[in-house]
Amino acid sequence: MLVQGEERRLDPETAGDHIDTLYRAACAMCGSRQLAEDLVQETYVKVLARPRLLRRDDDLGYLVKALRNTWYSHLRSERIRRASTDSGEHAPDDLPMRTSQGDPESSLEAGAVLDALAQLPQPYREAVAAVDVAGLSYAEASRALGVRQGTIMSRLYRGREQVAQAVGRA
Repeated sequence: MLVQGEERRLDPETAGDHIDTLYRAACAMCGSRQLAEDLVQETYVKVLARPRLLRRDDDLGYLVKALRNTWYSHLRSERIRRASTDSGEHAPDDLPMRTSQGDPESSLEAGAVLDALAQLPQPYREAVAAVDVAGLSYAEASRALGVRQGTIMSRLYRGREQVAQAVGRA
């Protein structure tokens, strides 16, 4: 754990260790596997383009924060693109059918959970993605998302409850 004010460089050699976790978090944020791949790739390109100093975050916390910023940039550019084309209608990119080599029922349930997660309001979706999907602690998620730890706990509770209701477990 870093001492307050202590800085260290993000290690490009180990940054790739978190790619699967970031992909799962990106899927939870955007609801699209293809877009999630693009977001993770863009995040790594931006982060690894130049040396990064970490002040309070661990590598994963920093990368989740960078992923969230990439997602926000994507949303802004989509909003601008839609406004400039003035088409009005835009179909969201749905998640493709999920398959699993194991239990098909488990695969369907996981698909339902990801679909429900994609429908959450953005603050809840980000909290659930950071803690339950990316595996960050409440403190790490708080720093990565720029909100208080109590806010993370509240959003996480509400987000989990909405997901449970959506999949019929409430």
